[in-house]
Amino acid sequence: MLAAWPRRLALRPSVRLFCDKVERPPELGRRPPPAPERKGPVSWFNLAASGVLMGAGLAFYYYARGLKEEALAKERRRTLGKAAIGGRFDLVDHTGKAACSEDFHGKWVLLYFGFTHCPDICPEEMEKMAEVVDALAAKASDLGEVQPLFVTVDPRRDGVAEVAEYVKEFHPRLIGLTGTDEMIKNVCRAFRVYYSSGPADEDDDYIVDHTIILYVLNPEGGFVDYFGQTKTAAMVTDSVMMTMGKWKAEQRQTSGLLAKLTG
Repeated sequence: MLAAWPRRLALRPSVRLFCDKVERPPELGRRPPPAPERKGPVSWFNLAASGVLMGAGLAFYYYARGLKEEALAKERRRTLGKAAIGGRFDLVDHTGKAACSEDFHGKWVLLYFGFTHCPDICPEEMEKMAEVVDALAAKASDLGEVQPLFVTVDPRRDGVAEVAEYVKEFHPRLIGLTGTDEMIKNVCRAFRVYYSSGPADEDDDYIVDHTIILYVLNPEGGFVDYFGQTKTAAMVTDSVMMTMGKWKAEQRQTSGLLAKLTG
């Protein structure tokens, strides 16, 4: 057995004895290199760039919206100019006196066409007009006086007494206007107002179908704007106040030019 031991060692040269020296791997104990710094998905530069882009986008949006609103306003003025709505009229007021369009020059006029037997729409529109008159008196008294007018489209039933009783329900400054069939036909034609009486019942009661529009006239009696049933009192007030302000500015500018030319 002992004699065979050296021979076995010779046959297995790859086996190391415990006394053999083992080399230490060079990478053992060495600190690994620091990992590269990982940046987050959003940096300050990215945030700044995003803010600039968002600001530019918002600026373009408001610019485009302004151009659109200006274009709509120009189209509205062009349409109103071509419509040739309005004109002079001769009627009778609720006190029985003759009243013509020139009597209201120098004032802003809110004009509504309706009839005293109207069950709901006319009263609602009259109340809205009264609210606008009070709001303009409170906010824009320096821009001019506002005169509300009511014109009946039912002269057969709406005489002087009936109109007088009707207008006092809405505003102390409201003036009611009536007249003959021909007078009413003429003023409605001038303002492009449609009206048509429906069939009468056994009590001779009937409804008059008519245009539901609130007209605005400037102090020279010219038609400048209109508002449908869907517009609120606040919306009408703001729009009329803006129109009054522009009118006054234009009048001042015209007066200044005339003063320079004549001076």
